[in-house]
Amino acid sequence: METGGEAAANVGSALRKRRTGSSELTRESAEPDKSEKKSAVAVRSGSFWLTRIVLLRSVAFIYFVAFFVAYSQNKQLIGDRGLMPCKEYLRSVKRYVGGKIGSAALAYTPTLLWFLDWDDMDTNLDGIALAGLVLSGFVLLAGRANTVIMFLLWVLYHSLVSVGWESQLLETGFLAIFLCPLWSLTQLPEGCPPSRISIWTFRWLIVRIMLGAGLIKIRGDRCWRDLTCMDYHYETQPVPNPMSYYMHHSPWWFHRFETLTNHFIELIVPFFTFLGRRMCMVNGILQILFQVALIISGNLSFLNWLTIVPSLACFDDAALGFLFTSGHGGVKRTVCRIQQEEAAGQTPPPTRGMLIRRVVNVSLAILIGYLSIPVVLNLLSSRQVMNTSFDPLRIVNTYGAFGSITKERTEVVFQGTSSADPQDPAALWEEYQFVCKPGGVTRRPCLISPYHYRLDWLMWFAAFQTYEQNEWVIHIAGRLLANDSTVLSLLAYNPFEGRPNPRWVRGEHFKYRFSTPGSASAAQGKWWIRKRLGPYFPPLDLVGLRKYFSSRNWPHPDLH
Repeated sequence: METGGEAAANVGSALRKRRTGSSELTRESAEPDKSEKKSAVAVRSGSFWLTRIVLLRSVAFIYFVAFFVAYSQNKQLIGDRGLMPCKEYLRSVKRYVGGKIGSAALAYTPTLLWFLDWDDMDTNLDGIALAGLVLSGFVLLAGRANTVIMFLLWVLYHSLVSVGWESQLLETGFLAIFLCPLWSLTQLPEGCPPSRISIWTFRWLIVRIMLGAGLIKIRGDRCWRDLTCMDYHYETQPVPNPMSYYMHHSPWWFHRFETLTNHFIELIVPFFTFLGRRMCMVNGILQILFQVALIISGNLSFLNWLTIVPSLACFDDAALGFLFTSGHGGVKRTVCRIQQEEAAGQTPPPTRGMLIRRVVNVSLAILIGYLSIPVVLNLLSSRQVMNTSFDPLRIVNTYGAFGSITKERTEVVFQGTSSADPQDPAALWEEYQFVCKPGGVTRRPCLISPYHYRLDWLMWFAAFQTYEQNEWVIHIAGRLLANDSTVLSLLAYNPFEGRPNPRWVRGEHFKYRFSTPGSASAAQGKWWIRKRLGPYFPPLDLVGLRKYFSSRNWPHPDLH
């Protein structure tokens, strides 16, 4: 028999064991709670709620930059007193389609400007740009949008592109319309999950952009095939930046490596999109890094930034989760809850609106597939054309860049003089300076991306053509003769500011090349070395330009 002391000891031991066991159970039961808490913010793969937010903000950012560029420069370029007035272009289209503003005019040039008062085109252009700035700014800051807002942004930008500039943003913006719910501005509208079809339209866009760029190079300039194009690109691209100077002077073997890498990124990597989730993400990563490298090494407007946007569709919520906080009530936690409910089969049955949305998504896939037929045939053609659309709304387009590389950089330099005789050897010719394009040899190349100076870009094209092919160059000369503030606002330096107007203006043609680091020229602060090729256009005065301006319906600059 056990003694009383032994019994008490045994009971105490048992109680201690029970307490110990109880505390161990408590710790064990607490540990799953901690892991559950961690897994609550671990987003699973396969959904695109966060991807949609990132895509919408990215598209809105590009829209914002594009509308800001339009607001800052459109009046001077295509306004009432612009270099290429859009009013005259619209009038010519109206005559071409029979003198009426109807479906034919809208199909040829789809723009809201048809329905606005042409007596004050500057106000129209500013109004469209400001409306675009407000809407895109809201989407950018809020990270939410609906179909109505994205459609309005697309229509507004279409109204400017139809009388102006690039179309890649139009296609990207059109696809963004179908990312959103029709009316709701909820950031995570559970009744309208992101469509895989919509995500794949963005993926299809980046595939076409890169393949178009790669194929036009292989079929184009021989230097892309013998791997020497990068020997020239940094120096001769439209608007170099400071890094372009140093990249140009890289070793020859590095330029060969760059060209091979370019071919790999543009011709091989796009096919990774179709090889499963991981390889699709590899494609997205490489395309983004490639565009970042281009942004660092040159001022190519917002086009490289825009090309990053469809690459983001290569990533799902699990890949983009790091961009969002895990705080209580945040979108990341909400996505986790939605995923958990779907895994548990707790999702409500589809509503009528969701079923209609599915029909819309399938219709989008059919539309994009149909409009892609001529685009794909163009990619396969030995006569491939780039940056062209086969439909008036520019929904699906062909793309490409630098199919040929200029081996020498030439520039047009505007000069003015107060001398009465332009042929006088003693005449002092003073130079105008553009904001970004090369001019004075000691001016450091600018760094402006994603902003875009359109006139500087156009002058790059004009330099390897003639003024007869670019009559607006003579329009600039006439405006400079009158010290016209509209055109001068697009320039960085006016040598006649605060002085009497120049009597004559001429265009001189120069060949430019980068100075060599460590050379005597570089030591003198020269980024460029230039050599005169000859006149681009002869000396002009206002009286001599009167008939030229009148024949083109340009307002003649004030003679006073």
